[in-house]
Amino acid sequence: MSHLSGYRFMWLMVMFDLPVMTAPERKAAAGFRFDLLDFGFEMAQYSVYLRCCRGKDHVDAVVRKVERALPDGGRVDILCFTDKQYENILSFQRGAAAASRKTPGQFALF
Repeated sequence: MSHLSGYRFMWLMVMFDLPVMTAPERKAAAGFRFDLLDFGFEMAQYSVYLRCCRGKDHVDAVVRKVERALPDGGRVDILCFTDKQYENILSFQRGAAAASRKTPGQFALF
């Protein structure tokens, strides 16, 4: 397998539900979203964030960060899949197929 194999890079998809009934809960939820951005995630949908990782060890480190950042009462589900699987994601917007997603260009530098 080459260094830039589509099976080496792993994607994390973080999906979460957070309590937002009180002002402190809303503040904690906003803080969690900012934490995800600081961890290198990009927002795919309001409660769904994506991030590319260099391999299993990197995935494990990022997952631990997400777990520690999760506010009380929140729930998070994390899916992990290869770059090859990510290329097969189908996206639709207003009934039309959207362009397929590609690995960010900066990862080609490794």
